[in-house]
Amino acid sequence: MAFDQESQKNPRAQRPQTPADSRRGRSLRIAQLASLYERIPPNFYGGTERVVSYLTEELVRRGHEVTLFASGDSITSARLVSGFPRSLRLAGLSSSGVGPGLHMPMLADVYGSADRFDIIHSHIDYWCFPFARLCPTPTIITMHGRLDVEPLKPIYERFPEMPLVSISDSQRRPMPSANWVGTAYHGLPLDFLKFNPGPGKYLAFLGRICPEKRVDLAIEVALKAGIPLKIAAKVDPVDVEYFETLIKPRLSPPDVEHIGEISEHEKSEFLGNSLAQLFAIDWPEPFGLAMIESFACGAPVISRPCGSVPEIVTEGKTGFIASTVDELVAAVKRIGEISRADCRAEFEARFTVAHMAQRYEALYAQIIEARAKAL
Repeated sequence: MAFDQESQKNPRAQRPQTPADSRRGRSLRIAQLASLYERIPPNFYGGTERVVSYLTEELVRRGHEVTLFASGDSITSARLVSGFPRSLRLAGLSSSGVGPGLHMPMLADVYGSADRFDIIHSHIDYWCFPFARLCPTPTIITMHGRLDVEPLKPIYERFPEMPLVSISDSQRRPMPSANWVGTAYHGLPLDFLKFNPGPGKYLAFLGRICPEKRVDLAIEVALKAGIPLKIAAKVDPVDVEYFETLIKPRLSPPDVEHIGEISEHEKSEFLGNSLAQLFAIDWPEPFGLAMIESFACGAPVISRPCGSVPEIVTEGKTGFIASTVDELVAAVKRIGEISRADCRAEFEARFTVAHMAQRYEALYAQIIEARAKAL
């Protein structure tokens, strides 16, 4: 097994450790369990995968012994154990229906080697639940997606003891009685995105073109405000019809321009040179990584009061929150009232990877101690 070979190369992986180690600031042996659909970090779009990468690298930097279970093409300074040679998307298997099954060998590897870890941190939602219930090593699960999906609720009801972490308080609303052990906001590396103190001349849309992200609404707002809109976003196969019928006919460069999917290294220029980001969502956004990416670059965010937005955007300080088209247009016209330096300061005070890692370290210690008391 791949993990056995790696542990032989690094005998420290078998060092016994007590639950009190984390409280004393000593390193933990942590398994990070990632999805196989995208590599860690992703080449382009993939918010969850980037968060897993940022957290993994920061935990390594802070002296923890981290093993990342992910696709074999992932790049990390942690010990990498391949769950599949390539990310399922690049292997052409992401839409084949076999994805969940292809995660099973990786789950077997993780939990078959569980005694070599102090804690297992899962980022693949409920797929780990049956394994975690039968394993003495504690598992903590970060919920990255929306939870208002009725057919899935019986799964969570069947495993009520699973310790869950929300990425915003609002994410918990569909399942208030779940075993929530804490909220951990996402964080970005401090110097990865560059601050631009000078406002640009266009509005930005970043992410994915799909109905719930409301690119059509962003276009309407930009046109009414009389400010060009640049759309840096991918189109998934399931959203092609939405793009072809509602978005593509309204593209009219330079007023409304779709520049396609951009890489991480292009975001500083794209967001930093924008007047603001239009985050015109129409769904219960669990977090919204694009918002804190804007803050890091100094760009305010104009959004709607959905999901996590009121937790992330400070009204009148880092952006505006409005509901209707006319209200959003009015917010665009007031964007000069927002200090770009305040946006960057908010990012540094709340949303860096250091803040995220510190929060998870506290949660790891909490779960390890609780499991030790229960045994």
